[in-house]
Amino acid sequence: MYPSALFNLFPSRKHLLAIGVALVAALGPVAAQQGRKNLAAFDTKKYHFGFALSGNRSDFNLALTPDYSFSDSLQSIINQPQAGFDLGLVASWDATKNLHVRFIPGLSFQDRSLEYRFEEGGGTDLKVRRTESVYLNFPLLLKLRTDRIGNYAAYALFGGKFSRDMQSQEETNQQLASDFILRLESGNSSFDLGAGVDIFLPFFKFSIEGKFELGNRNILIQDDSRYSAPLQSLKTRSFILSICFEG
Repeated sequence: MYPSALFNLFPSRKHLLAIGVALVAALGPVAAQQGRKNLAAFDTKKYHFGFALSGNRSDFNLALTPDYSFSDSLQSIINQPQAGFDLGLVASWDATKNLHVRFIPGLSFQDRSLEYRFEEGGGTDLKVRRTESVYLNFPLLLKLRTDRIGNYAAYALFGGKFSRDMQSQEETNQQLASDFILRLESGNSSFDLGAGVDIFLPFFKFSIEGKFELGNRNILIQDDSRYSAPLQSLKTRSFILSICFEG
């Protein structure tokens, strides 16, 4: 679903955080502008709009069926995180100077992979079930921001969102497929928790934020296939690094 190069852009959470730190360090001298306070009237406006570009790294929070027997040749299930990206529009309402309500609808391209290892003929047979999702997201977040110090302000984020997978295979007929697939429900919801920093530049506000999205709904469709039977539940989780621009 994604160009292969995208998976090399966000190899790990450590690298994502390192990118964020590097951007802050690089933009610091520009934002300072010799001590001048940029966009001095920015916080006097109640509404702000912009857009967000993000990279994500996603996998499953999985639970195995307690009474499932692994004697049926299944040796293990390995969770393999994959990289993707998000595009969103930003709408922010400043309820108070320190409390903002944010609505960021958009698309999230998320990829996840499970590796199943089966014993076969005295060796190991590896089967990879990869799920490619295009989520239409409707998040509502509360942003708790510190007072502005010069051209900087730190903030925390928490809230939740409803999502719909526009590429879900929940209606796929397993009997017509050459091999069983791992079917997931199209509807999903999650809790979101993160933090970031606002950087006020001369003509717009630039933000860098990291956020965890923790799915709270079991999206597994249990059809008793060799891939779904060992699983009790599958919930999504992602780490997202975003850059946001607001005017």
